[in-house]
Amino acid sequence: AEAAAAAGGGGCSAAGGGSVPVLFCFSVFARPSSVPHGAGYELLIQKFLSLYGDQIDMHRKFVVQLFAEEWSQYVDLPKGFVVSERCKVRLVPLQVQMTTLGNLTPSSTVFFCCDMQERFRPAIKYFGDIISVGQRLLQGARLLGIPVIVTEQYPKGLGSTVQEIDLTGAKLVLPKTKFSMVLPEVEAALAEIPGVRSVVLFGVETHVCIQQTALELIGRGLEVHIVADATSSRSMMDRMFALERLARTGIIVTTSEAILLQLVADKEHPKFKEIQNLIKASAPESGLLSKV
Repeated sequence: AEAAAAAGGGGCSAAGGGSVPVLFCFSVFARPSSVPHGAGYELLIQKFLSLYGDQIDMHRKFVVQLFAEEWSQYVDLPKGFVVSERCKVRLVPLQVQMTTLGNLTPSSTVFFCCDMQERFRPAIKYFGDIISVGQRLLQGARLLGIPVIVTEQYPKGLGSTVQEIDLTGAKLVLPKTKFSMVLPEVEAALAEIPGVRSVVLFGVETHVCIQQTALELIGRGLEVHIVADATSSRSMMDRMFALERLARTGIIVTTSEAILLQLVADKEHPKFKEIQNLIKASAPESGLLSKV
């Protein structure tokens, strides 16, 4: 998905604090809400997604517009705009239709491993299987030179990443309390990797940390691939509806084998045999994919 705010002149002051009332308009809908004082383009996009996620076709380009009293009509959101006072904004789909092909190349891909921690072991359905698949993905990432970012949710209380998962070579292993993996340190790490276009995301829980991470990433213009056989929840119903919702927003729900073979792309790839051996050696028959 890609959303673009057209460049314009000026912007509002970011001084102050608290929240500011904003009317969010999309198509025939208009919903009052609020954003923090000083919120910019990315937060506006996230709010649009939270309000209208089921109606927005993420395969299209959009422009965000601001209602300008002096013109009595909407104008393209100025570059550097921040919310400093009560205002009205709208999301306008452009005519250009994009197709999300979901192509993956090692040079433009990052793996996100989310909260695969010891205390989740007894509670998460098929946890042993997603550990096995997660380890296979991380081995594949090392073979192909793909950066790996790992988070641990409140490790003081929930423990570290399970011992079965080898984090050797991970670019970042970060504790968090926020459900989404999109922390300032993660954004800084992404900025250090040139040409990143796609994130391969897996871990727990599908309907909480995975879902919130995926939505934040597509709000930043990244393509997200969720590995269905490497993500789970305590409840299969929560997992199923989360994957359905995410697929409707343009996120690609796929499998570990599809990911790894797409990344090598050719039998003649120098790492093909090693990737093939990974797939043959560690494919669990859990029935998890029958519950997507």
